[in-house]
Amino acid sequence: MTAADSIRIVLHGTGSHGSTPEQSVDPVVLAASVVLRLQTIVSREIAAADFGVLTIGTLHAGTKQNIIPDSAELGISMRTYEPLVRERMLAAITRIVTGECAAAGSPRPPEIEVTFSVPALVNEPALTAEFAGLFTERFGAGRVGVGPQAAPSEDFGLWGTRAGCPSFFWFTGGGDPAAFRAAIAAGRMQDVHFNHSPFYAPVQDPTIQTGIEAMVTAARHALTR
Repeated sequence: MTAADSIRIVLHGTGSHGSTPEQSVDPVVLAASVVLRLQTIVSREIAAADFGVLTIGTLHAGTKQNIIPDSAELGISMRTYEPLVRERMLAAITRIVTGECAAAGSPRPPEIEVTFSVPALVNEPALTAEFAGLFTERFGAGRVGVGPQAAPSEDFGLWGTRAGCPSFFWFTGGGDPAAFRAAIAAGRMQDVHFNHSPFYAPVQDPTIQTGIEAMVTAARHALTR
């Protein structure tokens, strides 16, 4: 799973009344320019063979429709697999935001802060094969699969990275199989709701039983291997 960085950006402008925009440095317009320009990082600065995601999840500015505020704040989520791609994207964010602020005549440099960061989660191949075989023996081949790389992130990656030991992370499916099949057949995967969706509702049984059984099976194996 990907490395994740959360980035807070504050753009500084000069406030004014909505009827006199010429007396302002409008941070709302500046934020709009920044949002659009940041989209070019993945599309124009990252090689097609590499992976990067940049999502602007929050944009806050102003308190009233007829007042131009003096600042705007952006919240960014960035996902990468490779450290060099991460460094390049972070540098591009800083360059673009700083350049747009200069072009707008901002009275102060922008504030750019990485507020949260976790490394990529990398399963150790031999351990993955060992536990995949263990789960297949326990649950049957039809209920176990080794999936591809996934774009979401998980702070479990810190365990193996900081401890310097092999680690293995698995998912327990919790969705309704009938809903998945119907969505795939209709070509509407947006109808399948995952975590972070307000419509996410895992099937209680057998999800909880399967999760507990998998954890106990793995723990017993690890403690006696």
